[in-house]
Amino acid sequence: MNTADPNTPRPDTSRPAHADTRADDGTAAMAEILELDAEVLGAYLSELTTWLGELSDREPGRIVDLGSGTGTGAIALARRFPRAGVRAVDRSPQMLHRLSVKAAELGLADRVHGVRADLDQEWPALDTSDLVWAAAALHHMDNLGRVLSHAFGALRPGGLLAVTEMDFFPRFLPEDIGVGRPGLEARLHAALNAEPAAGWTDHLVRAGFVPEAERPFVIDLTAPLPPAAARYAQLCLRKLRTHLDGQLAAEDLAALDAVTGDEGPHSVLRRDDLTVRTTRTTWVGRRP
Repeated sequence: MNTADPNTPRPDTSRPAHADTRADDGTAAMAEILELDAEVLGAYLSELTTWLGELSDREPGRIVDLGSGTGTGAIALARRFPRAGVRAVDRSPQMLHRLSVKAAELGLADRVHGVRADLDQEWPALDTSDLVWAAAALHHMDNLGRVLSHAFGALRPGGLLAVTEMDFFPRFLPEDIGVGRPGLEARLHAALNAEPAAGWTDHLVRAGFVPEAERPFVIDLTAPLPPAAARYAQLCLRKLRTHLDGQLAAEDLAALDAVTGDEGPHSVLRRDDLTVRTTRTTWVGRRP
């Protein structure tokens, strides 16, 4: 993945699997976005994990989270399935460190464990699992067929693979933000050419899975928002801003800078008209 490509913002902003392993500001910002995402979208995560429990033929006892990042999925799964052990696989030691700290704070250190591995290079030694979870990660893989084959082999017969993708990057702003021309956020997304994620059913079938279900989760949060929502919006919009030089008019860039700044009347940190709008789709395949 080329994280410098201005036409592919989603991998750089929300995909943990190929995060830069250096302890730099970019890694720290991405880690904060992932953790805020779990906090702001907690109801969605709860709904998703509950649904996976309903699809499972028995309560999962062993779970693997592929491309786990800071482990928001791993922790949500551990909370939903209190008897499960969860292995969170990521190549970034910084992400896995944050996972271990969070798990310890929540009393989950005995059940949630990080595993450092680059899935494009190696498949870690893992116990046979009941559920493999991959949220916003697999589409990064250089050899998707190989990774899905390993995921198939990691599951017991009857076990589930759940693949989740973001259909479009979250949107936060009203049509008129009070500075610049109306419609800033729509122009921002159009400039980045963000497209919905492709379907995963055919990939699952080729890997040997039996398609079990496909479900979109529409997220549309309005006031009052969780306290973390403003910071979440700020960091997400700042991530997109790094791709926009030469893609938007100077007036629009200035308006976006005003919105993402810490100070000023138009800052997202001071607004009461923010929303959080996105859709995430999960595809589930069962190993026969």
